[in-house]
Amino acid sequence: MNWRDLYERARAHDETAAGYYNDNIRVDTADGPVIVRIPIHGADMMDLRPWREDLVLAAIAPHVRHAPRLLHTSADPPFQVHEYITGDVLNDVAPRGVPVPAHVIDDVVQLFVRLTHVPRLPDIPAAWPADEDTTAFARCLSDLTQGVYETFRDEYADLFSALAIPTDPLAPVDDLWRRLTPRPFTCVHADVHRRNMIVGDGSTTFLDWELALWGDPVYDLAVHLHKMGYLPDEEAALTARWTTAMPPEHVAGWKEDLAAYRTHERIKSAVVDAVRYSQLFAQGGPYPYPERQLIATMTAKLNAARHHWSLSAPIDTRTVEKALRPR
Repeated sequence: MNWRDLYERARAHDETAAGYYNDNIRVDTADGPVIVRIPIHGADMMDLRPWREDLVLAAIAPHVRHAPRLLHTSADPPFQVHEYITGDVLNDVAPRGVPVPAHVIDDVVQLFVRLTHVPRLPDIPAAWPADEDTTAFARCLSDLTQGVYETFRDEYADLFSALAIPTDPLAPVDDLWRRLTPRPFTCVHADVHRRNMIVGDGSTTFLDWELALWGDPVYDLAVHLHKMGYLPDEEAALTARWTTAMPPEHVAGWKEDLAAYRTHERIKSAVVDAVRYSQLFAQGGPYPYPERQLIATMTAKLNAARHHWSLSAPIDTRTVEKALRPR
């Protein structure tokens, strides 16, 4: 296959599925469709991304069946070609508030279990936390979130003030991190949510491994629960199956630490998405959801974080809309 030609065809394509860091373009070939992933130039870095996705996919391939195969990678120009997965995006068939297909919860648990079998990821950064040092790992997360806040603090001062985002938004997690239980590190996907899951023929395939880390498996569970918004009985079923299926050493102290990580994720969502949504409105789209839904979602994110900031009165959608829309 002429990979460079495939790349050029992808670049010329009108229809893309854009994430925050990559454009995903379906290109039809004589052997069937593929997905070309092209990095978005100048994307703001709001997540930890110390590993190249192609290296992660190569590392997990012998252990995780339900992930796309990497067909090609190029450094110049930068792009990847992934296997095209047939099926439906979970968010299209089961958005928040709608029960997920029966097999999804078991598939998610199985994914997390299989990730415990992946050997240590290659090219660990020299300053990366030592295995089982969950406190240092968690501080990497909150340091990045604090860095995002500081990067945009001056430019978005009026936005942060209007949304009542405090000047020290990460203060609530400082003490929580000191009490984390040490656990063996594993490969963590760190972004398993409804838009990164393809369902079909009674199984689930997990996409977008660009945020994968070597770290605490409880963090992977926390991010998943935070972003999925399961119905209460679904979340209870998933956590029960996860605690039973995971190796015992990976679930020690999980309940308290899950709550700590979820506190961070709520704060991170409020800070990061305030900036991202404001940028979307300033640019006039493209919007991943209808504008009213974006405003309602941002309002919910802020109210989830306000509890941790000791702000008792909820913020309303009118205030959020006024803050987000350009003047």
